[in-house]
Amino acid sequence: MKRKILSIVVLILLVCFVLTSCDTSSLGKDTNSSSSTKEVSSNISSKTDITKSTVKSKKTNNSSSKKNTKRKTASSSTNSVKKKTKKKKVKVSNISLSTIPKYSGSPYTEVNGNKPQFTSTEISKSSYEYYTDLDSLGRCGTAVACVGTDIMPTEERGTIGQVKPSGWHTVKYDCVNGKYLYNRCHLIGYQLTGENANPKNLITGTRYLNIEGMLPFENMVADYVKETDNHVMYRVTPIFKGNNLLASGVRMEGYSVEDKGEGISFNVYAYNVQPNIKIDYATGDSSYNGVSAQPTTQKPKVKKKVQPTTTYSYNAGSSNNESSTYILNANSKKFHVPSCSAVSRMKDSNKQAYTGSRSSLISQGYDPCKICNP
Repeated sequence: MKRKILSIVVLILLVCFVLTSCDTSSLGKDTNSSSSTKEVSSNISSKTDITKSTVKSKKTNNSSSKKNTKRKTASSSTNSVKKKTKKKKVKVSNISLSTIPKYSGSPYTEVNGNKPQFTSTEISKSSYEYYTDLDSLGRCGTAVACVGTDIMPTEERGTIGQVKPSGWHTVKYDCVNGKYLYNRCHLIGYQLTGENANPKNLITGTRYLNIEGMLPFENMVADYVKETDNHVMYRVTPIFKGNNLLASGVRMEGYSVEDKGEGISFNVYAYNVQPNIKIDYATGDSSYNGVSAQPTTQKPKVKKKVQPTTTYSYNAGSSNNESSTYILNANSKKFHVPSCSAVSRMKDSNKQAYTGSRSSLISQGYDPCKICNP
């Protein structure tokens, strides 16, 4: 009996010992778990802070990068605009009408001692053309070109009747060659650049301005370029007084590039006048002997003949078979009368004197000069 009681006591003690051990183990586990949880929480918090810091840093860097990119883009854009502006920059004539003598019978007068005023940065050996935009009154500005054979026209000029330049009136007088007072005058002649019905290149000009004032210089430049294959800087600036719709005249400048002005060099002002006609430059209205001119009532024809840019005629008395003395340009294959202005511009190596008939020269492949029309 005593043994049974002792066994029960021992068993109870063992159970108590086991229970006590389990509680201690559980407590240790809870402590470790709490510690581990704190560490994980701390790590997560640390990682979160790092992540936030990284994201913030990236945002800052991105913002900085975007700012730099914007600055670079803005800088690049500014440079691009400057370059474009520089390419399109055209020197505008600063001539004052007060310095121009009044018209006294000559279609043009010299400006600046007849010396063109192109700067070294404007002069080019590559052909190009540029036309200033019309102003708020619809008036043309400066037109400039480096004339070369590569931009000269290869076909006949088309119609330009659809263009109505500022101050335009369709009016006729018997005293005007061809009747019509006004022409649509090309600032840069069609024969030089092939630019035709461009409103930026057409002004209202008298027949006198077109034929007597501007055409001789256009022909001179065209012939020189064709004869030498050189380039000519060519600038034409219409000069308006105040808000007048009709130009008082045009300033014309020419300068041969390769020979530095030896072949072509001029600076003139051509008057936009018509002998015996009074012109109101504010509106383009005109009158003859105090009688106001009326616009033509003639109905336009359905079909219009395309007029050539220039009509040339041979000098009277110079028949094809008549023997005369001519000056030949062996390089351009053109022949001239000895007094022609183009003769003085020829290189001595290309210049030859010839006495014989005109028809004989043509049969040899020579063409008559378009300035002197031999």
